[in-house]
Amino acid sequence: MNPVAWLIALPLASSPLIYLAGRLPLEPRRAARWQISWALSLAVLAGMWAVFAAAARDLAALSAAPVPALTVEVGALNLRIDGLSLFTAALVLGVSTLTLIFSGVGVSGRAGAEKYFAMILATGGAMIGMACAADLFNLWLWFEAMMIASLMLVAFAYDRPAALDAAIKYLVQNVVGSLLALMGIALVLGSAGSLRLDAVLNEAGSPALLTAGALFILGFGVKCALVPLHTWLPDVYTHAPIGTAALFSGAITVSGLIAMLRALAPLGGAAEVWGSLLLGFGALNIVAGNLLALRQKELRRLLAYSSISHIGFMLLALGVALYTREPAAAQAGLFHLLNHSVMKALAFLTIGGGLYSLGMDADRPMPFRQLRGLGRSSPLAALALTLAILSLAGLPPLAGFISKWQVFQAGMASGSPAAGALTLFAALNTLLSLAYYLPVVMLLFADAPAEAGAPRRPLPWRMQIPLILLLGFVLLFGILPDLARLLTDPASAALQGGFGGLDRLISLNGDSLWRLFF
Repeated sequence: MNPVAWLIALPLASSPLIYLAGRLPLEPRRAARWQISWALSLAVLAGMWAVFAAAARDLAALSAAPVPALTVEVGALNLRIDGLSLFTAALVLGVSTLTLIFSGVGVSGRAGAEKYFAMILATGGAMIGMACAADLFNLWLWFEAMMIASLMLVAFAYDRPAALDAAIKYLVQNVVGSLLALMGIALVLGSAGSLRLDAVLNEAGSPALLTAGALFILGFGVKCALVPLHTWLPDVYTHAPIGTAALFSGAITVSGLIAMLRALAPLGGAAEVWGSLLLGFGALNIVAGNLLALRQKELRRLLAYSSISHIGFMLLALGVALYTREPAAAQAGLFHLLNHSVMKALAFLTIGGGLYSLGMDADRPMPFRQLRGLGRSSPLAALALTLAILSLAGLPPLAGFISKWQVFQAGMASGSPAAGALTLFAALNTLLSLAYYLPVVMLLFADAPAEAGAPRRPLPWRMQIPLILLLGFVLLFGILPDLARLLTDPASAALQGGFGGLDRLISLNGDSLWRLFF
């Protein structure tokens, strides 16, 4: 079977089997059942990494093509993997693997743990399917599958009213977004007669297709939390299990941005229109996320609003790429997307580890007062959270600084006064973000309150491994940012090629995908 199909079929076919394995009648050793599901889930992800390596090798063999791609068609199922698909798959696999390892402690022994592990796989498979869709209908279909599977992750702690409320809000708002996107697909089909993503439509400036593009931005924009369509995100990030919050911030939320870009690609003839809209939404996200984060007294909610601001930086860079035909902006936007996923996954998993070390439920919210003294009680968690926060703030030499700097460089070099002004606005907002990031770091190393004398729990290896690996990537992408280009260069070339090619395509290094694994 084609590796494209295996990347999707393996997790989707395995998830119900993993659930059933967790229901085996092994009483009274209930713990053994969730351990079986957890181990099987890790085995499936290991298999997916092997398939990913095969897909990277096959795609590298096609590097002579302007935009290399592997395709597979089975009936109405049309899949196509290119540099952007592989970039998304790497992101999904990385965050899913580390979240699953961490969740071996976070949800261990809970009723329904086997469902949680199965849904992580199903969500990952649906996200990869969405990134590999070759037409708008398949894109929407996989997007819906991702929404349903991720809803189960949010509602896992349904016995908590706040978590259930967050799941309902997520469901309602995302269903509305899906309907808007479906209306846009209907307009494209009625006007152009084709839903293929590789068919750049010459009549993209017609009123019907302009309306379709606006519907795509709004519909898929719900998932990536465009302001004012963002109101589901703070509740989900605050009240869902900590592994779910890490998966959302690291992969699920930004998948909405990938879906939006894919849907707009056939309408690339109106790229300047879409670029101007993304620039506007980007500026709005940056300032709204920062101002709302300033008011927070709970860390998970603060990070949620911080994500809204960081999504604004991605929108700004990609908007510059479409509006001014500046290829470096596309690469900068994708690099910041990659860094944001790593930084936020690290931050949320560290919160879970910090709460665990304090003897508390790792899935609960974390008020600022509980940060006090964490640097002494759990040095690894404090170090990881400190570097994640400082990287999010954009301080050198961490990954967040490099990608933000590249966004600023691309915006100022674009030659557009509007893009330059919005880039300067984003830079000033980076300074504003220090007002809510730095107090968090100071609390970590402040003296603990007198009543905080309870014994601390050491972090088990299943929590330490994800934190150490993510921390390493935050440092690595800051010190050696060119390593990230192994993924971002092919993704940027595929993105620009999908829009019919910008004025100057970034050259694709034929060995880059191969050198990821060989």
